[in-house]
Amino acid sequence: MPARRRVADVLTKDLLRVSRAGGGYHPQFADDARRDLAARVIGVYQGHVDRSRADLEDALADLEREAPDFKLVRGFAKLLEREATFETRSPVPPERARRAAFAAGESVGVVTEDERAEALDRAADRLDATSGAVAESLYADLDERGVLAAVDPRWDPADLVDQYNLSLAQTALFDAIEVRARSSDPRELVSAVKRLRLMYEVRKTEAGREVVVTGPDRLFRRTRRYGTRFARLLRTVATADEWRLEATIDDRGTERTMTLVDGEVTVPGVDPVTDVSYDSGVEADFAARFGSLDLDWDLLREPEPLEAGASVAIPDFAFDYAYADFRAYFEIMGFWTPEYVEKKLGQLDAIDDVELLVAVDESLGVGEAVEARDHRAIPYSGTVRVKDVRDALRRYEADLVAETAAGLPGELTPEADAVTIEALADEHAVSEAVIEDKAFPEHERVGRTLVRPAVLDDLGGELEAGMSLEAAEAVLEDRGIGDSSATLSRLGYRVEWEGLSGGTLRAAE
Repeated sequence: MPARRRVADVLTKDLLRVSRAGGGYHPQFADDARRDLAARVIGVYQGHVDRSRADLEDALADLEREAPDFKLVRGFAKLLEREATFETRSPVPPERARRAAFAAGESVGVVTEDERAEALDRAADRLDATSGAVAESLYADLDERGVLAAVDPRWDPADLVDQYNLSLAQTALFDAIEVRARSSDPRELVSAVKRLRLMYEVRKTEAGREVVVTGPDRLFRRTRRYGTRFARLLRTVATADEWRLEATIDDRGTERTMTLVDGEVTVPGVDPVTDVSYDSGVEADFAARFGSLDLDWDLLREPEPLEAGASVAIPDFAFDYAYADFRAYFEIMGFWTPEYVEKKLGQLDAIDDVELLVAVDESLGVGEAVEARDHRAIPYSGTVRVKDVRDALRRYEADLVAETAAGLPGELTPEADAVTIEALADEHAVSEAVIEDKAFPEHERVGRTLVRPAVLDDLGGELEAGMSLEAAEAVLEDRGIGDSSATLSRLGYRVEWEGLSGGTLRAAE
C-alpha cells in the first residue's frame, strides 16, 4: 500500500538554522544562490523513482557532503518527502512470508545456512512461491526497503527556496511566547488570529496598529499546539504586501527577539495545507442560527475596530438595526483564560458611547465581572443561545421602535382598500412593530391585513357556504387579500377539509 503523509509544511526542530549573534535570534534563510542546490535535491528525488528509500537516502547523503550546510539539504528533502509516495513492493506479502518462514524455521531448527535454505524452501512450498521470492519479501516493509513510487513536488527550485524560508521561520515560532505583528491588511490578520483561537489585543503605535498575540507561557503552561498556531499565523502575515513581525522566543530558557519583515519570507503560489477550524466554532454556529431568523437586525462579521484607550478592540460581530442608524457590537469570549478575560474587560471599559453585548463562557466564572462593568452579559455553555441575544437586542429595539413611531402620526389611512402590515411598514421604512401600534380609522385589521369595512361587506355577499376553498381564495385575491384564513373566519366561515383534495366553506357554528 502506498504511504503518503500530508502535514503542515514545517521543518522539524532538529533542522532549525538560526544565528544568535548580538543576543538576537535570526533564522538563516536560503538566498537565491541556493536555487541550484534546491534543483539538485528535486533532481535526486525525481531520479530515484522506482528505487528504494535506502538508495535515495544514500544519494542525499552524498549531496549533503558537497553542500555548504547539510541541514539545508535535509530541509529541502524534508519538504519534498511530503510530496512523495513510497510503496512496499514484494512478491509475497511480508507478513505472510514471515509467518510461513518462522513456522518452517521452528520445525527445521535453523542454525546453519543450509538449514535456513531448507526453511525457506518449506515456506515457499506452503506459499506456492519460490524460496528466493520468500527471502526477498521477508523484510520488504521496512522503511529503508520502501520504494519511491512517485514524487510530485508543488514547487520549482525558486518556490522550494521560498517554502524552505517560510517553513524555517514557522519552525522558529514553535517556541514563541509572544508575537507582535503589523500588516497592510490588518483585517485579514485579525481574522486569522481569531480563526486560530489565539489570545490577542490590538495596540495603537506610531507605526500603525499592532496586533499583539500572547502565548501560553504568559497565562498557562505551554502546549505544542499553541506553538503551531503561531507558525500558521505567519502564513497569513506573509501574504500581505507590507508587514513586520516580532516574536519573543523562549530559547532554552533565554528570551530572545526574532524580527521578520516582508521580503525575507514569502508564501509560494500554492494552495496551503488546510488550517485549523473556524474560530471556536461557537461563532460560526451562532452566525448560522441567527442568520436563519427573520429579524429586524442584520449581522455583520468583524466590523470596524473600536478605540479602547491606547488599544483597539475588534468585536466578533455587529448588529445593524434595519430601520434606524443604530449598531450594537457583540463579542464572544469562549476559550480565553479568566486572566485574559479580565484584560479584555479593561479594554471594554475604555470604549465610550458604544453599545456592546458580551457572551461569556459560564465555565470562566467571570460573568459577574462583566455585569459589574455595565456591559450586557450573556452567559452561555457550549453554544450561544440565540434567544438570549434576541432578548438583549429587544431592549434596544423598544427604544428604537418608539423613536421611529414618533415620526409617524398616531393614525394612518392607507390608500389601498386592503394592505398588509408588512407592506405598509416597508412603505414607511419602519418595523412592523411601529405599524401595529397605530390606529387605522378607515380600515379594520384582519389578521396581518388591513381591510376597508366596505370591502368586507361586499365579500360577505360574494362568498357563500358550499363554495370551494379554491374559488373563495380567488375572490379574496381579486380584492388584494392573501390571508384567507383570518378573513374567512372574520366573515363567519370555516373550512371543511376533504382529505387532500381541497376544502369547502361552511358556516361557522
